[in-house]
Amino acid sequence: MKLYNTLTRKIEPIKPISPPQLGIYTCGPTVYDYAHIGHWFNYVRMDMLVRTLKLTGAPTTWVMNITDVGHLVSDADDGEDKLQKGARREGKTAWEVAQIYTEDFLDGMRQLNITTPDYIVKATDHIAEQIELVKQLEQKDYTYVIDDGVYYDTSKFEGYAAFARLDLDEQQAGARVAFNQQKRNPTDFALWKFSPKEQQRDMEWDSPWGKGFPGWHIECSAMSMKYLGETLDIHTGGIDHIQVHHTNEIAQSEAVTGKRFANYWMHSNHATVNGEKISKSLGNGIRLTHIAEKGISADVLRLHILESHYRSQSKFSWESLDAAKNRLQAYQAMADLRWQPLADNASFKSAPDYVNFTQKITDVLADDLDTPRALAILSLVEGGTPQLPADSQIFAEFTDFLGFIDKALGLQLLASSDITDDQKALIAQRQQARASKDWAASDGFRDQLIEQGIGLRDTPQGAIWFRI
Repeated sequence: MKLYNTLTRKIEPIKPISPPQLGIYTCGPTVYDYAHIGHWFNYVRMDMLVRTLKLTGAPTTWVMNITDVGHLVSDADDGEDKLQKGARREGKTAWEVAQIYTEDFLDGMRQLNITTPDYIVKATDHIAEQIELVKQLEQKDYTYVIDDGVYYDTSKFEGYAAFARLDLDEQQAGARVAFNQQKRNPTDFALWKFSPKEQQRDMEWDSPWGKGFPGWHIECSAMSMKYLGETLDIHTGGIDHIQVHHTNEIAQSEAVTGKRFANYWMHSNHATVNGEKISKSLGNGIRLTHIAEKGISADVLRLHILESHYRSQSKFSWESLDAAKNRLQAYQAMADLRWQPLADNASFKSAPDYVNFTQKITDVLADDLDTPRALAILSLVEGGTPQLPADSQIFAEFTDFLGFIDKALGLQLLASSDITDDQKALIAQRQQARASKDWAASDGFRDQLIEQGIGLRDTPQGAIWFRI
């Protein structure tokens, strides 16, 4: 498989450290509020990485973190912890807020059919590992202490700016007046923050430097290396993590180990609504519940996400979601053909080569996760499958192809069941009415079926039903 590597800015073949096993770390949610569709674009794309690697024969160990402490509202080192902010907003403890939104996030993962990671790890469960990592950085003289915490001195890490192509001179010149004057460099970041003396936090721990809580960046380094080793195969996250969060992860991890932190970095680009990045502050943070309220399933959103490449800036709109809904219904109608084999003498000479198309879709996914091309191929197959082949071998290949699509793209085409005997009886009655040219009765039976969510397509071999 080939993947665009942010580290090298090239599409490269993935070579595991310990073949064939691949370790993947994904920066998970900060659980202080509900996830919006901008987040879900990211996590569906990470799911596609895992699915595709498995398709190509690479067993994976997938680790995703839950940030339930330490992520400040500025994404840097000033302001309030997002969990504390959520607690104040809702009149709950930070622990309660973290639990509520962690459960909501995991439910969203299930709705979108995102593969469950092998390890879902919480920052608050790994405080000891984070303190140990800070101690190692201290021993190597990468840290210093100021009034509000223990900081990493970025000037001591050669190549700090390389990953994100940062201009450090420009950052120094443009440092804000509000810049913490005790910091040695604008890019220095907190490894451990001290609890404010005038208040007691919901989440705080004892440490060699005083009571407090970990910085956001140290969490991911400590947890990823615990579960995947000192060098990761693949590290994933949103494109907005490159300049600060992932740059800092690299600096602190490599300072401790002396080894490359990750061989491959995959970053998902932003999704936009009306040309603006999706964010809660702009009020365009559409949630799964908002989509469900419009009668649109999470499967439709998943398909819509796959319609754009992970490195492109995606454009969300309700119109595009409606188009994805129609597209998914066409795929589901194709899948429903497996419940209604036609007569043995039915002709299906132009059946698609399902085995060949399976390989084609695998190939385009393995080429930097090209999901738009994969869907284009699937639509070609759908358009070439007007009725179910009677030939038993083709039927088996067709069913295997549907199973492959579910495995590769997570669209759950095989999730639907056969229609009821009563619905089949209505179809048979309609056929009899049509044969007798009783068009009024025929239309009546069709209307009954439509009310039950069943549409009909008439063919020379008989009526084919599909869900609407």
